[in-house]
Amino acid sequence: MRHNRTRSEPRGRRAWLRAGAAALALQIAAQFALLRGAMAAGSLAKGIHRLRGDVRVNGAPAAEGMDVRAGDIITTGAASELLFVVGKDAFLVRANTRLEVQGATGALVATGLRILSGAVLSAFAPGEPKTIRTPTSTIGIRGTALYVEAEAARTYACICYGEADLAASADPGARETVRTTHHEQPRYIFGAGAPQMLTGAPVINHTDAELVMLENLVGRWPPFSPWPGESRPRQGY
Repeated sequence: MRHNRTRSEPRGRRAWLRAGAAALALQIAAQFALLRGAMAAGSLAKGIHRLRGDVRVNGAPAAEGMDVRAGDIITTGAASELLFVVGKDAFLVRANTRLEVQGATGALVATGLRILSGAVLSAFAPGEPKTIRTPTSTIGIRGTALYVEAEAARTYACICYGEADLAASADPGARETVRTTHHEQPRYIFGAGAPQMLTGAPVINHTDAELVMLENLVGRWPPFSPWPGESRPRQGY
């Protein structure tokens, strides 16, 4: 199956970006005020920052303030959500998700995630390679933000900014390095039997305001937007 990008997709992406601009401006102002206060107090979030609905860690109900460690298995039920920090990385977990935090068992830092099902938006620290695994893909991160939706036969991956190596689990030779600054190259990564392992995809189901929130939780700001008081977005990540 070959992905044929239509003329309407770039226009749709521009509309999507414009639609979030006003909300992002308000989010930036609010989050910067919170970040400035948290940094001054030395109280940047660790572990579980916020949860809603049925959220479990290793089968037990989760609670705000609980540490999340490498080796932990996290599940969310219907109409549930989880926001947590491990080390210098921040994660927003959608409903009906099952994932495992990868790394040395019990460590308060992670080497990546194994997402068995569901959806996760992640903001990773620059310069610290991480690996994200899904049923159909392996994604090597080198400091970036990533949104993933994992299904049995297909993975959706948007490298929101930064660089990542995408590889299909069914055919390790089907791989691509993606470099982006602002959601330019989302991909579908398919499982065994698909005519094409990697294809282009639209931008779906995640927002710049959420990325600002995640980066702020770990004392950073996304590179597509200037820090308050700066005139231009920062270059590089």
